[in-house]
Amino acid sequence: MLELDLQLASDAANLPSEAQFRTWCELALRQRSADSELTIRLVDEDEGRELNRTYRQRDYATNVLSFPADVPDELLDIPLLGDLVICVPVVDREALEQGKTTQAHWAHMVIHGCLHLLGYDHIDDEDAEEMEALERDLLAELGHPDPYTDHD
Repeated sequence: MLELDLQLASDAANLPSEAQFRTWCELALRQRSADSELTIRLVDEDEGRELNRTYRQRDYATNVLSFPADVPDELLDIPLLGDLVICVPVVDREALEQGKTTQAHWAHMVIHGCLHLLGYDHIDDEDAEEMEALERDLLAELGHPDPYTDHD
């Protein structure tokens, strides 16, 4: 079971529904047999930039930040996965610039962030290939195209 806390810290219109966020998370997390708890916080550029600067030392707003839960060993049986922070204007702008539907790009960002919470990464080429292949497969199940091809 997924417990999702969706926080709206953006006044943007035309956001995906809570049901869509839940569907995307459940798809990305289905390999996990345990219950899962996570928060998705939707932010504007100021908060996105501040969080990226504070936690990644990069002075710009990025599309999605993943904060895996740092649970003490004695509490490891709780299902807390962590938090995703998604910068609404960045995701919308990227979809337009990359020639993707906003729906497909939102799905990709949520799935990408959830995979980070599960421990996937893309720092080296081998890990990136594994993570991107899984993203492609999951997005294809939703009927979305490969997010890593050029859509221009």
